[in-house]
Amino acid sequence: MASKIPQLQSKVTQASEVVANNGASYYKLLMEQNKHYIQDPPTIEKCQSLAKQLFYTRLASIPHRYNAFWKELDHAKNLLKNRKDLNIENAGIAAFFGLECFAWFWGGEIVGRGFTFTGYCV
Repeated sequence: MASKIPQLQSKVTQASEVVANNGASYYKLLMEQNKHYIQDPPTIEKCQSLAKQLFYTRLASIPHRYNAFWKELDHAKNLLKNRKDLNIENAGIAAFFGLECFAWFWGGEIVGRGFTFTGYCV
């Protein structure tokens, strides 16, 4: 492991040289390509206005997301009612969704504990 440290240092040095040499030109290119998103003049009032627009736009989208949630829940209830018509593809999707929910819960628990693993014999 210790023998790889000089190799890692040389790669980091090369990467920092590339960033130092090309960073400014990349920044200018990025700003030029996305200038239609930039508000001019960049004032505090304009930033506050954009923040309020984002907040109220997201707030306005809640009814649509609420209705979409209930439609999906009704679809899931319908699938449970017609279990005999359930094929292996739908069962696999449901299993994957359940696994994904568990993984997000588990990851959230770890993040909530400050990235510590407790209660496991490792």
